[in-house]
This record gives sequence, structure tokens and C-alpha cells, in this order.
Amino acid sequence: MLLHCESEDGVAGEGAPWLRGGALESLTELNEACLALLAEESRVRGANAAPLLRQVGELWKLLDAAARRRAAACPYLLLDAGFGDSTRWLPAARQVGDGPRLSYDSYFTVDAAAAVAQLVFTYAWHLARSQGLAARLALGMPAPTAAVIGQFTLCQIRSLAELRPGWLRPRWAARVEVWRELLLAAAGGEGAALERVRLRGLALLAAEARREGGRVALR
Repeated sequence: MLLHCESEDGVAGEGAPWLRGGALESLTELNEACLALLAEESRVRGANAAPLLRQVGELWKLLDAAARRRAAACPYLLLDAGFGDSTRWLPAARQVGDGPRLSYDSYFTVDAAAAVAQLVFTYAWHLARSQGLAARLALGMPAPTAAVIGQFTLCQIRSLAELRPGWLRPRWAARVEVWRELLLAAAGGEGAALERVRLRGLALLAAEARREGGRVALR
């Protein structure tokens, strides 16, 4: 099966062949930062945290280092910055460096969000420029978005991350069960369970891509 190549600790190895040149290892590190950000946001919000944040926060703190690594070793990014919406990025391309930082209703309020936004935007820029298939499969980024992002310079994409940290959102924020299954599978360390939940994520990304493609065709 697609993700069946794993190491003994259940971390995906060559199971995402579309991610080349260390991109899978970098994605795992980035997902660890994303999950830690969700857990920190849950801690700060406390009783006011959304159901997803509560689930991630409660389960994340129970995982040891190996289990956290397994949870992060998905072949797709666990946060999103609107990569599926190509119309978002076209005006952004024109506005980089052309005005003060704009205020957005942000999902994340903790200071760590700014650093994670820098990592997410820079990683997305790298894939958009060098690995188009990986950008589609790992980020849910259609070709029009990749074409726009790929035109940025490194300094421009970093500036955009500073301007738009509010774009960061958990992927599938309303589907708490997906996150719970992922973290429980990581805790158990069973390869088959991890494979199933990772494949489910890929299926959800594919379904989103089809819906976005349909919306673009209607415009």
C-alpha cells in the first residue's frame, strides 16, 4: 500500500515517494511544530478552547517523544494557510511590501504562531518552486496557487508570512475525530493503524482538491 514502508517505530520512511530531497523529513519536523503549537494554544485558552484544541492538547501531553514523532510523520501538512484557494494568493502577491501589517482574525493567539507561520510559508514556497506534485499532495495546493507562490522570492514569502499569520488554521478543524484517531494511533505505535489514518488524510485532501477544482471551473 501507499504508506506501507515504515521504520520499526512506525514513522513513515519511503512511503511518500513524491516528497524528495529530505522534504519528508522536513515535513515531519514541521508537523511536530504544528502539533506543539496546537497544544500550546489549547493550554493558553483552557476551558475556552475549541473541541479540536482540547483533544490535541489533552492527548499530545500524554505522548512520549517517539509517539509525537509518529503523530507528526504524516505525508501532508497538518496546518493549512489557504493553499487550496488560488484566489487568495493573487492579491497577496501584489501586496507584499506595499503597506503596513494588516489585522486578521487569527485562530492562533500564542507568540509561537509567528515562527510556525514562517516555517509553513517557507516550506510551501520551496515545494511550489521545486516539487509541484508534492505541493499538491502534501499541502493541498493546486497548480494555480503553486504558480503564484513560486514567483515569490525568499524575502517576499517571509514578508508575507509576517503579514498573514492569521491564515494559519488546523487542517480539518471541524473533524475532531480525525485528529483523535491520529494521536491515538501514534500512541499505540501500531503500523496498520497509523497507515489507515494517514491514508484517510490523503483521501480528505483529494476530496478537497476535487471540490476546489469544481469551484474554479464554475468561476
